[in-house]
Parts: sequence; C-alpha cells; structure tokens
Amino acid sequence: MEHPYLFLTKLCEMLGEGASHFGHAYPHVTYMWLAMIILIFFGWLAGKGVTLVPKTAQSVFEVLLSGLEEFMVTITGEEGRKFFPLAATLFLFILLSNLMGLVPGFFPPTASLNTTAACAVIAVTWTHILGVRYHGAHYIKHFLGPVPAMIPLIFPIELIGHAARILSLSFRLFGNMMGHELVVGILLMLAGLYLAPLPIMALGIFVALVQAFVFFLLSVMYFAGAIEEAH
Repeated sequence: MEHPYLFLTKLCEMLGEGASHFGHAYPHVTYMWLAMIILIFFGWLAGKGVTLVPKTAQSVFEVLLSGLEEFMVTITGEEGRKFFPLAATLFLFILLSNLMGLVPGFFPPTASLNTTAACAVIAVTWTHILGVRYHGAHYIKHFLGPVPAMIPLIFPIELIGHAARILSLSFRLFGNMMGHELVVGILLMLAGLYLAPLPIMALGIFVALVQAFVFFLLSVMYFAGAIEEAH
C-alpha cells in the first residue's frame, strides 16, 4: 500500500537519488533499521541505569521481562532460560515494529512479508540448532516417528511440517499487520482524517501486542519441542 507520507522516505529523498529510490522501494527496511536502533539504544540505556533499588521504569521492565521468562520456563523447563534472550528479542522487535504502524508518518516493518519471513527463519533455524546441540545426531529421531516401518511416510510429512512453520509464522503476522494498514487507509479515504480511524487504531494496539505474543509463544513451543526427547 502506498503511503502519502513516510518520515524516513522523505529523509532518504534529501540524501540523493539513490537513497530516495531505496527509501521508496524498501520502506520496511528503513523502518526495520529504525526499530533496531531504538531497541539497541533503550537496551544500552536500561543496562547503564540498572540499580539495586530500581526506579519506576526499571521496575516495570523487570516485571514484564521476568513475567515473560517465567512463562517461557513453564513451557520449556529451566533450560529455557538459556535461550530466553533470543525469544525476548524477537518479541520486543515484533512488538515495536507492529506499534510503528500506529504512528503517523511511520511504516510497520512487519507489514512486509520480507520482515516477517526473516523473523520466522531465525526462529525455526534456531529450533533445529537447539535440537542438534541437545541431541546431536539423534535429533533425526524427531523426524522419523515411533515406528521404523512408518519412516518413509513420517519423514517427508515432518519435513513439510517444519517448513510450514516458517509459512505459518510469517504469513500470520504479515496478514494481520497489513490488514490493519489497509483498513486504516480505507477509513482515512472514506470517512475523514482524524475520528474515523481512531477505533481501528485503538484495536491496533491490542492486535500489535497479541501478534507479538503469538509469535513468541509459537517460537517457544518449537524450542521446547526441539530440546525434548523424541518419542
């Protein structure tokens, strides 16, 4: 969907013809970079400002992150703490990217299939890395099924199922965020600039949070499945 005004695209236009073309062709990339810079900055700021007696902001973030971590541990067991940083990073990046769509002049990177597919590939690839790290060559048993005679049937089904995880993660997130963008754009054209999209934008905050949590939850479930013993 063509946006009437994007802040970073206009900034790229000021930097020359090449940057202008890139900004117009790949807004999801420029806003993905912005999301990464914001997360890195606030991560550095939070690490620098950690105190034994936490202030309000530190207390809020500690509660949120510790709550996510404990939720993850209930699914994966104590081993899940080792790869919580990756899962939490995906959650925060996706949440921030989703919320960008609610800010005038900003484009949500997750409204592009390229961004959501990249996140999905990271999550699914790490799933298999965990499986190999925990089980070595025996990880192949996860793809063979419980009965040796069923291997010719089970193995291709498992391969298709694991490939479908990438499609499931990426298309679910992309579809919801692009759908929200389209609905807001249509309301802006049909019913006015200010009041019409407000209910949809309010709902968009809820959708942004839910979709980030769903991606986090499914990724954690895949991690848990990779580290458990094959049946």
